[in-house]
Amino acid sequence: MRDLTSDTITEAVISTMRDAKDSRLAEILESLVRHVHAFVEEVALTEEEWAQGVDFLTRTGQLCTSTRQEFILLSDVLGVTMLVDALSHRRPAEATQNSVLGPFFRDDRPQQPDAADISAGLPGTPLFFEGLVVDRAGAPVAGAAVDVWHSDADGHYDVDVPGRVDPAMRALFRTDETGHFGFRSIRPSSYPIPGDGTVGELMGATGRSLMRPAHVHLLIEASGFQRVTTMLFPSDDPYLDADPVFGVKQSLVAPYDTYDAGTGPCRGRTDGPYTLLRHTFVLEPVLAD
Repeated sequence: MRDLTSDTITEAVISTMRDAKDSRLAEILESLVRHVHAFVEEVALTEEEWAQGVDFLTRTGQLCTSTRQEFILLSDVLGVTMLVDALSHRRPAEATQNSVLGPFFRDDRPQQPDAADISAGLPGTPLFFEGLVVDRAGAPVAGAAVDVWHSDADGHYDVDVPGRVDPAMRALFRTDETGHFGFRSIRPSSYPIPGDGTVGELMGATGRSLMRPAHVHLLIEASGFQRVTTMLFPSDDPYLDADPVFGVKQSLVAPYDTYDAGTGPCRGRTDGPYTLLRHTFVLEPVLAD
């Protein structure tokens, strides 16, 4: 493999991978090499531009920590995350649709009983969430694990709140025999995705907005059913059609009903105005092999 040229180097690189023990790995790498090489040729990438790209990816990796995943955020804003999701989760219209996991999921969240207050005393409009998990026939799914996490009234997740160490506005719940779970928290707000890193540079360079519509994240797992990673967006949010991570689906846009003090279904649970969010989640059975 000497004296390689722009016409021969692609096949030369691919030939070195054909003895890979994992055939799927060989397939992925061959396609990756072909597409990357084609991209370099198509845009006539210069050495300076190549170096800038390497620097960008290097700094992206250096920003990643146990609580910040800049590479996931990069995948999100390039639409790769949602494309992988769309290819991996082809569900009928009546089933709850997937959306992006996002970079703020944490494993170190407490398990809470039904109706628990997970706001940790943070200020904001009280939010009462009533969820129901069922199968396609409408039968309740008991014992489902439901992870919940969301931002505060200023658009900050607990990892972004100065001085906060313990998890807040996130918890793990279990559905009861009727498929129900519920909690109290505070209403989340629209917020900008992190703009202080490489993804922020990219968004600025392309003139894109950083603002995500408000949402509550949920991850639902139950034996015999496909896992659902999803979120619910307020129907009145101004950023629904400009989500920088392309996560909004119409079926996930829900009414966040607001009630005056002393009115509505939860009037005995708070002294002031509040928001009530109710939603039914429909799980798909695990696909047979």
